[in-house]
Amino acid sequence: MSNPKLYPLKFTPILKEKIWGGASLKNLFNKAVGEGVKIGESWELSGVKDNISLVSEGSLKGKSINDLIAIYGSALLGRRVLRHYGAQFPLLFKFIDAAEDLSVQLHPDDALAKERHDSYGKTEMWYILEAAANARLLLGFNEDIGLREYEQCISENKLLDIIKIEHIAVGDAFFIAPGTIHAIGAGTVLAEIQQTSDVTYRVYDWDRPGLDGKMRDLHTEEAKEAIKFDNQKARLIYDDTLDDITLISESAYFKTSKIKCKEVLHIDYTNADSFKVYMNIGAQAIIKTDEFEVSLNKGETLLIPACINQVSITSQNGEILEVYIP
Repeated sequence: MSNPKLYPLKFTPILKEKIWGGASLKNLFNKAVGEGVKIGESWELSGVKDNISLVSEGSLKGKSINDLIAIYGSALLGRRVLRHYGAQFPLLFKFIDAAEDLSVQLHPDDALAKERHDSYGKTEMWYILEAAANARLLLGFNEDIGLREYEQCISENKLLDIIKIEHIAVGDAFFIAPGTIHAIGAGTVLAEIQQTSDVTYRVYDWDRPGLDGKMRDLHTEEAKEAIKFDNQKARLIYDDTLDDITLISESAYFKTSKIKCKEVLHIDYTNADSFKVYMNIGAQAIIKTDEFEVSLNKGETLLIPACINQVSITSQNGEILEVYIP
C-alpha cells in the first residue's frame, strides 16, 4: 500500500508546566490548559528525545515527526537538510509564557554540547508577542568583564549587577548565540525558534523552589567553559512590509522572516530545498497549496513539506513567522 501524499502538517502541542508559567497560552492561543495549571511552554514542533511531536490532523494523524522523516525523507525535509541532519529534525519551535522571571542561563555551542551531552548546541531567537508595561529581557553583560570578575559576582551573589537589561515591546526580535547569558523577564510572551537541543546551564534562579518545592540545580561549573563574555548585539532590526516577506534573522541554523498579509500572497519555494514552518502570530490565515487547503489560527504552527513549492496565504491582517533552513 502506498503512503499518503504529504500535505501541510499540524502537530499536537506538547505543553510544559513551569514554576514561572501562567495562563497566557490558553488565553491568547486557546491551548488546552487545565484550570490553574501554570503552563510556561508550548512545544509546537519538536524532535527532542522523549518530546516527539505527533501529527494532529489528516491522513497522517498520529504519526510522529520521526516517522515522517523515516517514510518520506527528503520529500519532507529537503535533500540538503536530510544530508546534513539525517533522521534528526533540526529545529524546535515553542511559544513561551513568562508570567514570572525565568532563570538566568546559557547554552553550549555545538562542539561542547556534542562532547558533553551528545547533542546539538542551542542557537535560538525570540520574537516578542506580548509585553507588560515593564517587561524586559536579561541579555549579555553590561560591561566588559572576564571569567575572574564573573566568578566573583557569582560568589558574592551579585550576578544581576553585571547583566544587561533590554526593555521590550511587541514585535521586538532577538538572536541569542550559544554562550550568551540570558533570561526572559516576567510579563513576556514570545515565540522561540531554536536548534533541536534541551541543554541548559542555569546559573541563577531567583532563590525560589521548583514545582516540587525543592531548589532547582544550578550549573555554575558547567557554564564556565560555555559562557561568552563578548557583548554580542542580540537585538534584531527589521522593517515590517505589507504583503511581502521581511527577513528578521539568518544564521547557519535557520532563517526567520515575517509575513504580513492583508489579502493574498503567493510564495514560490522552488529553490528552498527545505521544509518551511509557519507560526501564526496574527489573524486567521488560509494556507493553500496545489492540492490542499488548511486554516491556520493565531497560535497555531504548520509544517510545509519540502516537496511543496507553491503556497498562497489569504488573510486579513495576518502575521506569520516563516522559518526554514537556508
